[in-house]
Amino acid sequence: MIVMFAVDIISAIEFDRTGDHLAIGDRGVRVVLFERTDTRDHGGHWRELERMDYSNGRHPEFRYKTEFQSHEPEFDYLKSLEIEEKINKIRWCQAANGALFLLSTNDKTIKFWKVQEKKVEKVCDLNMDLSRAMRNGPAVSSSISASSKSCMANGGCDERSSGYSSIDTSLPSGGLSSLQLPMVVTSHETSLVARCRRIYAHAHHYHINSILNNSDGETFISTDDLRINLWNLEISNQSFNIVDVKLANMEDLTEVITSTEFHPTHCNTLAYSSSRGSIRLIDMRQSALCDTHSKLFEELEVPGTRSFFTEIIASISDIKFAKDGRHILSQSSVENGFAKEQVHNLKVNQKPNGVHEDHSVQKGDSYMTLSGDSNESARLPLVCGIVLILEVALKSQALH
Repeated sequence: MIVMFAVDIISAIEFDRTGDHLAIGDRGVRVVLFERTDTRDHGGHWRELERMDYSNGRHPEFRYKTEFQSHEPEFDYLKSLEIEEKINKIRWCQAANGALFLLSTNDKTIKFWKVQEKKVEKVCDLNMDLSRAMRNGPAVSSSISASSKSCMANGGCDERSSGYSSIDTSLPSGGLSSLQLPMVVTSHETSLVARCRRIYAHAHHYHINSILNNSDGETFISTDDLRINLWNLEISNQSFNIVDVKLANMEDLTEVITSTEFHPTHCNTLAYSSSRGSIRLIDMRQSALCDTHSKLFEELEVPGTRSFFTEIIASISDIKFAKDGRHILSQSSVENGFAKEQVHNLKVNQKPNGVHEDHSVQKGDSYMTLSGDSNESARLPLVCGIVLILEVALKSQALH
């Protein structure tokens, strides 16, 4: 019987750019790394095999690489709340010198990790036999007569006059080789060591929901419900607030930030989505605080159809840029499985080019009913499937 604990529940998962490494975070604030192994059996990288039209009916195989404790239990003293122990997001950084780099975050603190193979150092036997050391006697002997020291007026003692010359500095008969010293040697065995290089903390008053690397390889952003901060990987004690949607009167707040995404090639371009179904494109070169957007993508509401139910459906949970940087794919979803994908063209600010509603898998007549609303229009099919990435990718390619 398999026993599942709450700390074993996966809360974050991320592939690196090559697809050869996989990082998984759980609610026990652990990060587990896996490495792909099936490409070694056939020789060559998986991208090269795809170019040669290599047919492999097996699924990709990953083996356990290492794991480490990313965060420790924390407590927010200002709000008197315990910070939940879970990994919210994991992002891979550019690898260098055979080492892997990644960012991990919980609700408040971001950490920059370096994972590298190091040779194991072992302490071997002493450099001589104990029997030989006992025959040679003590290594160094010294004797200083306290009575022979001349005392000075300030209470100190002058050892130069008589006592210093009485020190016996002669070496043992066996010479220096008779000294017992431990020997540390480097073996051929290697082990993976995870070391925290930077800690980025005390920059968010609300829970961090997203972290993202920039294409310049030097900066990254962290996002909570109301703010987006820009960091430099080498500077952990300073960040810049580039987006702030917090109002003076929080009762007037109508939307929060749900997801962010950098442009794949332009490091100055950033997009973020909101709970009202809008996507804003900003240029960080315009001003230090990007309180105005350069482009806005949203669906126009039909007059008289707005309700609490439609606002839930409109909320965007995630956005992604296409590899060419000309399209944005957004996903609107509800906890119980209803999902809708939209493809937006950056050159057009109006309605999306394509819409895909995921109703492919349903469980009979299972429905989710909003509490307090008996209207038939307030029922949603319970969708238990996952969006087919291939289908969405084909649709985006057809728009080129």
